Amino acid sequence: MRVLLDENLPLEFAAEFQGHVVSTVRGIGCAGIQNGELMRRAATVCDVFITMDKNLPHQQNIPALPFSVVLVRARTNRLSDLRPLVAEILVAIEAAQPGMLHRVGG
Repeated sequence: MRVLLDENLPLEFAAEFQGHVVSTVRGIGCAGIQNGELMRRAATVCDVFITMDKNLPHQQNIPALPFSVVLVRARTNRLSDLRPLVAEILVAIEAAQPGMLHRVGG
């Protein structure tokens, strides 16, 4: 799967998803872009978009997106808080279908 990590996730988090092609919002030159435009650009580079932006489901029409969204709920965006959720995120990636929202974590 082609996975895109939102800019609110640390770059080092990409290493947790071996076996997938992982890009970052910064890496594709989209840092600072508003969510609507980011979603349009993400459609060309990912099958799964991973974010911690809890407002995204309220701001975007996720069922209309050509990729899946994984919303990670962790205490912080530090690797120490994110790593325990990797197995659950991988399950969400494997189950990904266009327009689906997967919530991971507490």
